[in-house]
Amino acid sequence: MASQTPFITMPIRLEQPTSSRFLTTLHYLFPVFLLFFFIIFLAAWSVYTSETTDPTKESILFARRKSSISKPNVASGHETRKLPNKPLLSSFARSVFNWATVGLTVTYILDAANLILHALTKKGWWAGQDTVIYNVSLIFLSLTLLASQLESKYYPVVPHATSWFMILCAEITILIEDSSLHTRFSEWDQWQIALAAVAGFRIVWLAGMVFVWGLLYVREKRKRIQLESDSGTSSETTSLLGSDDSNQDYGATPAQAPAAKSPGWARRDKNPEGSWWDYLKGYKMLFPYLWPSKDRKLQFTMFVCILIVIIQRWINVKVPDQLGKITKILGEDKAEERRIPWFDIFLYLFLRFLQGSSGLLGVFRSILWIPISQYSYRAISQAAFEHVHSLSLDFHLGKKTGEVLSALSKGASINNFLEMVTFQVLPMLLDLNVAVIYFLTNYDAYYALILIIVTGAYLHVTVRMARWRADIRRTMVNKSREEDAVKNDSMIAYETVKYFNAEAYEFNRYKGAVSAYQTAEYSVLTSLNIMNVTQNLMFTLGLVAACSLSAYQVTTGQADVGKFVTLLTYLAQLQGPLNFFGTFYRSIQSSMINSERMLELFREKPSVIDEDHAKPLPDCEGHLEFDNVHFAYDERKPALRGLSFEAAPGTTTAFVGESGGGKTTILRLIFRFYNTSMGAIRIDGRDVRDYTIESLREKIGVVPQDTVLFNESLMYNLKYANPSATDEDVYRACEAASIHDKILTFPDGYNTKVGERGLRLSGGEKQRVAIARTIIKNPKIILLDEATASLDSETEQHIQSALKELTAGRTTFVIAHRLSTITNANQIVVVANGRVAEVGTHEELLSLGGKYCSMWNRQIRAEEKLKKLQAVHDEDPYSGENTPGTRTPYITVSDTELENAPVTPANGTTGGPMV
Repeated sequence: MASQTPFITMPIRLEQPTSSRFLTTLHYLFPVFLLFFFIIFLAAWSVYTSETTDPTKESILFARRKSSISKPNVASGHETRKLPNKPLLSSFARSVFNWATVGLTVTYILDAANLILHALTKKGWWAGQDTVIYNVSLIFLSLTLLASQLESKYYPVVPHATSWFMILCAEITILIEDSSLHTRFSEWDQWQIALAAVAGFRIVWLAGMVFVWGLLYVREKRKRIQLESDSGTSSETTSLLGSDDSNQDYGATPAQAPAAKSPGWARRDKNPEGSWWDYLKGYKMLFPYLWPSKDRKLQFTMFVCILIVIIQRWINVKVPDQLGKITKILGEDKAEERRIPWFDIFLYLFLRFLQGSSGLLGVFRSILWIPISQYSYRAISQAAFEHVHSLSLDFHLGKKTGEVLSALSKGASINNFLEMVTFQVLPMLLDLNVAVIYFLTNYDAYYALILIIVTGAYLHVTVRMARWRADIRRTMVNKSREEDAVKNDSMIAYETVKYFNAEAYEFNRYKGAVSAYQTAEYSVLTSLNIMNVTQNLMFTLGLVAACSLSAYQVTTGQADVGKFVTLLTYLAQLQGPLNFFGTFYRSIQSSMINSERMLELFREKPSVIDEDHAKPLPDCEGHLEFDNVHFAYDERKPALRGLSFEAAPGTTTAFVGESGGGKTTILRLIFRFYNTSMGAIRIDGRDVRDYTIESLREKIGVVPQDTVLFNESLMYNLKYANPSATDEDVYRACEAASIHDKILTFPDGYNTKVGERGLRLSGGEKQRVAIARTIIKNPKIILLDEATASLDSETEQHIQSALKELTAGRTTFVIAHRLSTITNANQIVVVANGRVAEVGTHEELLSLGGKYCSMWNRQIRAEEKLKKLQAVHDEDPYSGENTPGTRTPYITVSDTELENAPVTPANGTTGGPMV
């Protein structure tokens, strides 16, 4: 039997060309060196030229409550970006270089054809393993360069040009070495002359590629330097050829956003542009949640899991090797040497018991990973939930609840991404590298080359097809989210659907969303099957080549049957993870697409945050002042235009005016839902920005026009203002709000469930619960935003008494449409077009005869008209001025009747009108 020394597989009787040791070594080592050099250099270049973000200015703002899970403490601010520093060739230039690389590949194919024809023509001749390895490797490497150049519009770049130059140097060295071995030209046959001619052409071809690319690079570098000197811009803010990539954005808000802009966390229909590093780098803000930085026990567990993965790699090598040993022992030719290898068989079975994800080690690793997975999910989900609560009112006013809920539900996606990469993809790549080394040392270089080419082509085709499928799958994911959003929004708006008999419309809307999802799903599943067939074809071709070579070696006595069995077992073992690589890639892609929603939600910045110098607000007296305050929701339409007023401690200030005048905006600014554009809001003589938002809001109580309650018990909703309040505190607050006796009449008393958003309570009951809840909070400043606008007169009278109890001794700000409710206010501010039109007490404003007086007179006329109609209604409830023959019990007042109603002088002494 022939020697099993690596790199010697062909029979010794074959004639091989004369070759030096240096040339043989170069043939073997140069392709390996070039492959690793290009991959590492290109990856480093992608990282170096990617968009960079100042980590000290990237913000993730969380709710201010304490959490058991540590979170990175990062300040807020705008991102500063470094644009891609890549040479952007014209489309024609890129096409020229791509075709030039195709030409380079053709020259190596011509060399391979020359060697094959020479071997077929001249019996007993073979070029030698080193020559074959070199030639086939360079075909594979040139195709690799071509595939890489087609990846991006920025390529070819420096790593490509450097690789061309290295191939040029290798070709020149090989040609010189060959020439030195055949000093006389007469010794060269036609085959060597053909090889030399092709090599000479290839050298000129490569030299031209390197030279032209260098000229373009230098020219564009000079152009960039000239542009920088003319404009004074930094080299880090202009791409090499003036690329227009500054508009590329990954969820972060641009420094200068357009006036009309979709939310930063809106769905993406396409994959983001840029390098893979740009894409992955966007996820770095989520990585701190994946590493248990403060839990030593979990860190040790993670280390044990990684150690188990390394042991599994060793077992994956030993299993096929052990099977080969058993086959060799059982296949001995001599009868006396045949035996039952009990130990080897039991060792093989034991290794198989340990092997794989369902083996003993895999199951043990999965169990150990559970607490790490739970930590990651808990950390990132809680952080996302707190971050959404920390966002400002402008975000929540523009959000779709279904979309936000969908984004928050993706907390496990990034955790799945970590687990798949750590325990599936990286081990698979490690297995492939170990397999190359194993075949190189235990078989020969042919098998290592076959494995490299097959796996390289397999992975490239898989990634390319997965990218093709990415947009298809992204469409399906978006359609799935739209389906969830339609479902969630319809459930939330249940009453609205019933009010307008819109069930059929909602059914059709949901049916359309499901149909759109299934259409996208069909495309995804079809493309998946196409990818699976292509993957199987690629591996099958490699398996045919390896098996054919191994069978040839067995039949010629160069290897035993055990080697053949080991080869088949090992390749079948590698085929498993390779076949699932597409699934892994799809799953990783799916996890990243899903986690994009959460990532972009994290990137959403709150517009109102604590200043760096802000301190907690101490005991508050309640003195508040607006000093020339300007504010605009949209710069094109200001809401407040230099508004100024002052409220003394313990007084009541009422705001009146037409709708859209800025009254609600004033209360929102006091509560710091927004910051002023100009001017200042002072509390107890200091700007509100000097205090933390949380401490300021602790001193403010709000009774909104529409009270929203949790679908819990009344006691839960009442104690929500102060969880430490006792039941007695709650009872006293409810008595003050005139709701205690009413609650006791409910079957379950204070344990009564209020229903979704408190819809099981009447409007007056909800308002009194809101007042009682505010009393329990015991704030120093009260904001009443039209708290009685939607109530009837009788209910309003009950609530007015409760409000007197609430506002006693507190600084109160009231928005009221019914002027009768604010006649006793210490001052009334008439707001018109974002400015203070009038200010004074009720009597002072009436004596001015201005806007307030006009509003008061209109309400008196309306009240008198209503009284007349009510009197007629009491006599004959079916009287009216409708179509003859039609009777209606409804009382209506037209705008004309309101304007033409007789005027009653305003004396300002009565309780006033009711609208």
